[in-house]
Amino acid sequence: MPETILVTGASGKLGRLVLDELLNRPNVAPASIIAVSRDPARLADYAKIGVVTRRGDFDDPASLDRAFAGADRLLIISTDALDRPGRRLEQHKAAVAAASKAGVKRICYTSMPNPDKSVVTFAPDHLGTEQAIKASGIPYAILRCGWYMENLFMALPQALATGQWYTATGQGSLAYAARADLAAAIAGALAGKAAGSAIHTLTGPRLLTAEDVAAAVRAATGKPLQVVHVSDEQLAAGMKAAGLPDFVVAMLVSSDTNIRLGNFAIVTDDIEKLSGRKPISLETFLSGAEQALAA
Repeated sequence: MPETILVTGASGKLGRLVLDELLNRPNVAPASIIAVSRDPARLADYAKIGVVTRRGDFDDPASLDRAFAGADRLLIISTDALDRPGRRLEQHKAAVAAASKAGVKRICYTSMPNPDKSVVTFAPDHLGTEQAIKASGIPYAILRCGWYMENLFMALPQALATGQWYTATGQGSLAYAARADLAAAIAGALAGKAAGSAIHTLTGPRLLTAEDVAAAVRAATGKPLQVVHVSDEQLAAGMKAAGLPDFVVAMLVSSDTNIRLGNFAIVTDDIEKLSGRKPISLETFLSGAEQALAA
């Protein structure tokens, strides 16, 4: 009998891509997938093709106990609860506890690169979750997802509108990965043969500085874009002036700092190993992103 695969956060952008990748695998039947969301109605299109949909709220541990019943393999997609320090870690620990109660045989978790030395504000959430999973005694695959290419859309549309991209990353570099490639690797870890516990770092194919990214954007759009290097303090001041909440400012500035310090400067072939396909380049990604860049 095939093992049951459960995906949390299934109605989110990454969750839906993971579901699609699982459904494309010949060894995974829709009825063997459990898709969990705070609002299962958002998963109606998957329910129509035989995927089991359930309600699960990470702020309601009892709902997780019900949602996780009968699951063999569990994917915990990290939540977006970043408004209060420690809230997301509490949610993740509740999910790990529910997995233990349900008798889950394997946990997959979407973490981040180098959470033990990262200065990103939410790194402690990931490190604490990894530690909780290890302490549970359940075999695991920790999937340390690199920075999404889609994250560039938070800054690039405005930067293109002005022709200037303000960044505190300095000459730091990272290997951006497309969300779809990350989803394919995650699905591979979920549905593939399990051989003990492992940590995978999922990155794009090459390291890129801000100047590298700007050059790719200019080539894709034909528009001018100049990189303007600023300090952390200057970047924070600009974001606050734009009206961003303090916790968002702290998160974005700390991300730039982390890049500058080299804590994201990692390239692996783990995406290809898990998914069976090479991750796309930033240039390829940008070639189909005209609408998002113009937002």
